[in-house]
Amino acid sequence: MAKLDIYNLSGAVTGSIELSDEIFGIEPNKHAIAAVIRNQLANRRQGTSCTKTRSETSGGGKRPWRQKGTGRARHGSTRSAQYVGGGTIFGPKPRDYSYSLPKKIRRLALKSALSEKLSESKIIVVENFDLSEIKTAAAVKALADLKVTDGALLVLDAKNENAELSVRNIPDVKSAQVNTINVFDIMKYDSLLLTKAAAEKIQEVYA
Repeated sequence: MAKLDIYNLSGAVTGSIELSDEIFGIEPNKHAIAAVIRNQLANRRQGTSCTKTRSETSGGGKRPWRQKGTGRARHGSTRSAQYVGGGTIFGPKPRDYSYSLPKKIRRLALKSALSEKLSESKIIVVENFDLSEIKTAAAVKALADLKVTDGALLVLDAKNENAELSVRNIPDVKSAQVNTINVFDIMKYDSLLLTKAAAEKIQEVYA
């Protein structure tokens, strides 16, 4: 088991915690991580793009000129694609881009992402992230004391309004609860900042 120091918000070591090799110590599966990230991004797509075909554009009921005798190419409608105001050929239509992945792949990807962060020494465990008030400056100071400089995903074990609202306006910092963490966010942010309770809960849920 990996053993990490636990810090308080002033950056001082107050204890240690052991992280399960089953969750934080596996060989990262790059394919699973990539597959889940693609799946997440696909599921976020709105799929509302829409173009009109020639049958959906207004006008064009009459031939622009007769079939023969003019010396020009034959045309049946001014709503054909080559005309201004004409329809679009094979354009996008509203569709659902979402698809599902097996639960085992999703879980493997999450464990792989957590293991990769640990192998890169990018996981920081804090006693808690309890702030006395909603204040961005207090959150910025706490992150600075913890030596978090390139952004972080702050994972809380339960709803913590003071912490969530205090970090909301900090660039490259996002808060999440244990039940909402995902592979995309773990890989997107440079550091993974876990409260002690959140780390214990992750090990309990995903063991």
